[in-house]
Amino acid sequence: MRHDRFRGNGMLARISHERGIMERPILRESSATVGRLARLGDALLVLLTGYGAWYFRHGFDFGPIHANYHVAVFMAALAAMVLFPLFGLYRTWQWRELGWLAGKVVLAWGSVLALLLLFAFLLKQAEFYSRVWYVAWGVSGAVAVWCHHLLVVLILHHLRRSGVLARRVLLVGAGDLGREVARRLATSPESGYRVVGYLDDDRRLWRREVEGVQVFGGVDEVAQRVEAGECDEVWLTLPLRAEHRIRSALHALRFSTVTVRFVPNIFGFQLLNYSVTAIAGTPILDISVTPMRGINRLVKAIEDRFLALLILAVAGPLMVVIAVAVKLSSPGPVLFVQTRHGWDGRPIRIYKFRTMYLHDEPEGQVTPARRDDARCTPVGRLLRRTSLDELPQLINVLQGRMSLVGPRPHAVEHNEAWKEKIDAYMLRHKVKPGITGWAQVNGWRGETDTLDKMERRIEYDLYYIEHWSVWFDLRILWLTLWKGFVHENAY
Repeated sequence: MRHDRFRGNGMLARISHERGIMERPILRESSATVGRLARLGDALLVLLTGYGAWYFRHGFDFGPIHANYHVAVFMAALAAMVLFPLFGLYRTWQWRELGWLAGKVVLAWGSVLALLLLFAFLLKQAEFYSRVWYVAWGVSGAVAVWCHHLLVVLILHHLRRSGVLARRVLLVGAGDLGREVARRLATSPESGYRVVGYLDDDRRLWRREVEGVQVFGGVDEVAQRVEAGECDEVWLTLPLRAEHRIRSALHALRFSTVTVRFVPNIFGFQLLNYSVTAIAGTPILDISVTPMRGINRLVKAIEDRFLALLILAVAGPLMVVIAVAVKLSSPGPVLFVQTRHGWDGRPIRIYKFRTMYLHDEPEGQVTPARRDDARCTPVGRLLRRTSLDELPQLINVLQGRMSLVGPRPHAVEHNEAWKEKIDAYMLRHKVKPGITGWAQVNGWRGETDTLDKMERRIEYDLYYIEHWSVWFDLRILWLTLWKGFVHENAY
C-alpha cells in the first residue's frame, strides 16, 4: 500500500518536487565557497582602507595618488589573499572562534604590513611613504577585516538558525550510528544540516520517533522520498556489515542527482586530523595524520628557524653567563645530552644545561626530577625553577629536530612505560617535539607521577596537534612569556 500511494501520487510528487526547487533558495552554504568569497572580501577591504587612509592623510584636494601607493596597496591585497589562510582566518565560521578572531586578524594583517615594510626597506623606498598613512591603514584595515568576518558569522548563524541555509538530511539507518548522527546535528544547528527522517528495515521502528525524528519506513523507499523532494541529501548511516543494504540504496539512487554521503562508524576511534584522501584514485579515510604536510610544513619550518634565531640573538649573552655558572658550580659538562623521541618516534639527541651533579643510574632507567631533589646543584635548581635550562634546545630547533612549540619530548624509557597505559600516547609524535607547548602553558608540566596527570597532558598535546595554526603557535609563545617560565610544578 505504501508503494501504491507513491505511484498514485507520482505526478503530484514531481510537481511538488519542482516547486520545492523553485521555492528553495539558490544559495547553499559551503565552507569552501564562503571562504573564497570572504578572501575576496578581505582583499577588497585592504584596497579600500589603503586608499581611505591615503585620503585621510592628504585630503581629497591633494591631487592624484602617487604610483608607489598604488603598488603598495595592490601588493598588500595580494599578500592578504596568500597569508590570511595560513593564520586560520577561513578555517571555520563558528561563534566559538570570535574570541580568537581579533588576535588572528591582528597577526595576519600585521604580517602583511611587515612584509610590505621589508620590501620597501630592501628597495630603499621606505622614506617615501607617510607614517601617518601607514598607521592609519594598519588600524583601519584590522578593524575592517574583523568587522567583515564578524558580519559573515552573524549572517551565516542567522540563516542557519532560520533554516534558509539548512540542508535537509534523510538518514538511511536508525541504529546506533544513525541516532548518534541525529543527536549531533540536533545540538549543532549552526552546522547547516537538519535531519528530516529515517529509513530503516526494522519494522518495529516504523512510524515511531527516534531521537525526535520519525522513521518513515524501509530502505527501499529512499528513491521515492528523494523523488518527492523531501530531502536535499541522503546520508547512509548503516554498519559496514550491511553491505547489501548499502548497495541496494545506492542502486535505487542511481538516477538521482541528490547528494549521497556515507557515514563510517568511527566515533569510537582516536581521531587526529581525520579527513578523506585520494591516493592513486583510491579514496582513503585518514584516521590520524600529521598536520605538517605541504605548505604547513614549510610555514612551520620558517617560523621555527626565524624565531629561534631571533631568540638566540637576544638570549645569547644570558646563555654564556649560564654556561659559566654551570661549569663553576660543579664538575662535569655544561650541557646535558639525552636521547628522546622526536617526529614519527625517531630518536633525537636534545640539549639542556646540566642541572644535576654527575651520578649513575641503572641501565634503562631514568629517574625524573622531584621537588627538592638532592641531585640538583644550587645553580641547577634556579635554572629549573625558571626553565632556563631549556634554552640550549634552540640549537635543536635550528637543527630541525625540534620546534619552538609542540608536545614536550619525554625520555625514551618513559615513552615505553606510558604508551602501554594510554592508547593515544604515541600520537603526540605526529609533530616535532617543542620547547614549550599547550599542555605546559596550561599548567600540565613537571613530574607526572600518576596516570591521570599524564592523560591530561596528552589531551592537551593532541588538542594542539588537531588545532595547529601559526596563530596558535604565537599565542602559546606569548603565554609562555607570561606564565611559562616560572611555575609551581617547575623544579
